[in-house]
Amino acid sequence: MKTILVVDDNPNIVDLVRMYLEGAGFATVAAADGPTAVELHRTAAPDLVVLDLMLPGMDGFEVCRAIRRVADTPVLMLTARADDVDAIVGLELGADDYVTKPFNPRSLVARVKAILRRSDGSLRAGRPIEAGSLRLDPRRREATLAGRPLELRAREFDLLAALARDPGIVLSREALLEDVWGTDFPGETRTVDVHVSELRKKIGTGGPSIESVRGVGYRLVADA
Repeated sequence: MKTILVVDDNPNIVDLVRMYLEGAGFATVAAADGPTAVELHRTAAPDLVVLDLMLPGMDGFEVCRAIRRVADTPVLMLTARADDVDAIVGLELGADDYVTKPFNPRSLVARVKAILRRSDGSLRAGRPIEAGSLRLDPRRREATLAGRPLELRAREFDLLAALARDPGIVLSREALLEDVWGTDFPGETRTVDVHVSELRKKIGTGGPSIESVRGVGYRLVADA
């Protein structure tokens, strides 16, 4: 049974989320503040964290940083802001996805399942993927560029692999969202944009490039 850590200082939201998650077959633990969340992550070793951003003691960003320093536990962030500023910052810190309040609890459970499905077998087993000087080993989850190791987070690796499997082919944001995050919910394609931006920074110049195709999505162009 998978364990989900639910972190929110609103007891009504915690009770609602736990009820739906437990109804879907998950075990849950809960925290109402940042320091407790970090401690429960250490002691309970959850399989995923549902993390609100506005927390006493430590905010959700600080909690996410603390988690990322020690583990690659999937994080689904909850944000009350209508714009995507908080979501972008959260994704840059390593969150796997985000949900804006108010949310449909059934949709939240679906997102949790999708993230865990990707985490359990995030890449199809197979031969290493090569695109110019880029080489990805799905089994070892290792990435190198011209022989130099690339330090990638889990979703960054999965996204780069999705693009590198078919270099030169344009993939829509929706297709990448479905392939990498396992969800086709509308309105969340900004997740893809943020991760592409981070990949471009890490790849730098002189290697393969991730090109934007206006109004469609992205394609990876391998270097010679």
